Amino acid sequence: MTDPVPAKQITPGLRLTLDFGPVLVFFVVNFATNIYVATGAFMVAMGVALIVSKLKAGAISPMLWFSAVMVLIFGGITILLHNETFIKIKPTIYYVFIAGILGFGLWTKRPTLELVLGQAYPGLSTRGWNLLSRNWAGFFLVMAVLNEAVWRNSSTDFWVGFKLWGVLPATFLFAMLNIPMLLRHGLEMEKDKAPPIPKTGE
Repeated sequence: MTDPVPAKQITPGLRLTLDFGPVLVFFVVNFATNIYVATGAFMVAMGVALIVSKLKAGAISPMLWFSAVMVLIFGGITILLHNETFIKIKPTIYYVFIAGILGFGLWTKRPTLELVLGQAYPGLSTRGWNLLSRNWAGFFLVMAVLNEAVWRNSSTDFWVGFKLWGVLPATFLFAMLNIPMLLRHGLEMEKDKAPPIPKTGE
């Protein structure tokens, strides 16, 4: 999920580019070539995202670091073994891992999500954080199941398209659907500024 970088503020447009730009690169390169070239381009794009985040924001957020490490590890294995299964299961592992962290935070009453996103949701009550954590944990578990169903039962091109035309719109929509609940539990929103869209780990 997207989290604020502590050193400097970055614009919403740049934040979206850092979070979702690499998957767009993956989609375009796969359309023009194949999954293996696209995976290499995906890895390079994630590296560029890390550099830009450091230069523009002064730091790299934990979630961006985690996403980049996942891409580099599973992308590297995909290319090395010439087996596209590894890049396809990466989102599933990411989703389950994040859902597990959120679930563990709820179970232990530790503000896991608040520690990561606190500055992006000013004024949100403890109840609001708990509900948001629960909602996103459920969302990521559903996405894990969907990713497994899609890659196991469709072509590679369809799976790549699902990442772009299915996962990203679903994430934006789910984030927007949470806003009324957040406002009821104390979220203070600036005019014409929405909360950050959680990162999907694509």
